Amino acid sequence: MVPTISRIAVLWDPTGGGATALQATEEAAQALGLALQVLGVRGPHDFARAFEAAQTAQAHALMQLASPLFSAHRQTIVDLLAKSRLPAICEQREFVVDGCLMAYGPSFEAMHRRAAYYVDRILKGTKPADLPVEQPMKFELLINLKTAEALGLTIPPLVLFQADEVIK
Repeated sequence: MVPTISRIAVLWDPTGGGATALQATEEAAQALGLALQVLGVRGPHDFARAFEAAQTAQAHALMQLASPLFSAHRQTIVDLLAKSRLPAICEQREFVVDGCLMAYGPSFEAMHRRAAYYVDRILKGTKPADLPVEQPMKFELLINLKTAEALGLTIPPLVLFQADEVIK
């Protein structure tokens, strides 16, 4: 069963940048008629408080914006997601492997391969200023079916078909 979602908690690190991503998230939520609860997390001591606030506000789901802080404390976030029983979309594959419901974002593997190309060009004498700035080209959708089952969610077959990776 896919629940109706109207309130989403957003995990955001105000010290790690990401203001543009937060603004885009707020605009998208407004266009979709969703209420957002922005949970600012400045350090590891803020995680439990943020998840408690999400539960108090009866958030239906959680969205995690990208932050080095969150990557460094991935297991803490995944543990709190399981404890709070919040379905979440996280920033990268490793979160989904560890128990986050899903991730959608740029392929870090593809970006690292592209970075190697840039390093090669620079080592062969190309000036960095002469290389174009590129946006990610490959995006991935990953879904953790064990987490979906634990949350009592059924992922529609079409969504599973479109996923780049399904973790069972």
